[in-house]
Amino acid sequence: MERRKLIIVGAGPAGLTAAIYAARAYLAPLVFEGFISGVAGGQLMTTTEVENFPGFPQGVAGPSLMEAMRKQAERFGAEILPEDVSSVDVTQRPFLVRGAQKKRSFMADSVIVATGAVAKRLDVPGARDGEFWQRGVTACAICDGALPLFRDRELYVIGGGDTAIEEAIFLTKYASKVYIVHRRDKLRASKIMSQQALKHPKIEILWNHVLKGVEGDAVVTGVNLENLAERKEVKRSAAGVFFAIGHSPNTKFLGGQVETDDQGYLVVEPGTTRTSVEGVFAAGDVQDKIYRQAVSAAGSGCMAALDAERFLTAQGI
Repeated sequence: MERRKLIIVGAGPAGLTAAIYAARAYLAPLVFEGFISGVAGGQLMTTTEVENFPGFPQGVAGPSLMEAMRKQAERFGAEILPEDVSSVDVTQRPFLVRGAQKKRSFMADSVIVATGAVAKRLDVPGARDGEFWQRGVTACAICDGALPLFRDRELYVIGGGDTAIEEAIFLTKYASKVYIVHRRDKLRASKIMSQQALKHPKIEILWNHVLKGVEGDAVVTGVNLENLAERKEVKRSAAGVFFAIGHSPNTKFLGGQVETDDQGYLVVEPGTTRTSVEGVFAAGDVQDKIYRQAVSAAGSGCMAALDAERFLTAQGI
């Protein structure tokens, strides 16, 4: 069985940045970029325009950015497999990493987990892949809110927690009006966040409402809502729908062997990327539920590669 100094699971901004740094340190990393799971390229693969990644004053298409990162990692010697990881056995070192599609297994002296997190969204007509997802339907106001199609238009945020309020307040910088669609008659958000939303002149909360569908042509033009109290559906004009109902970190393949928090995010030692298992490191959204940006993911990928290099050096590898 082939043995590698470092295996990186995931090929989004975190995984590929880790691969670049690790390859330049002559660790010859093997990167599982994903095949079916959606890990390959991360969430940027479904983003049409990225305007907040440094170095691209005119913006850059998400897939183009990821392809450039991929080529840069390969230039320095990283090997990238178009395959998922079915499981990682970290009960003893070297670790055992099993591929999902071709059923290949590798031994690894260290592992970086950079599998990201998937934004939760409602399974309603118009919001699915191939419909209006990333054409007016998104799950990141900070990433997409400043795009021209949302400026001075009416936008809808789905959710009722702190994240939904934060997204709504951020969007008021660009929108003419922001509606928060919440299925209950009371927000789940903290009192201070709730008060900010209630007092904001550009925000209106649609109590006891749920999203039933999204409509449009080339982009979103309207939403279908249901008033649960009156049991009737209403159609409203809209330029954008922002889901703010949480994320699901991609950690199931670890089988609970590495410590996570109550939401499933990998727990790292503050100021590092070290997890509860020596030799296993975590980078990007799989351990970050606060910032969730491409640039912060890339930064943590750099950290993970440096942490892994130091670990391997200390082990005499």
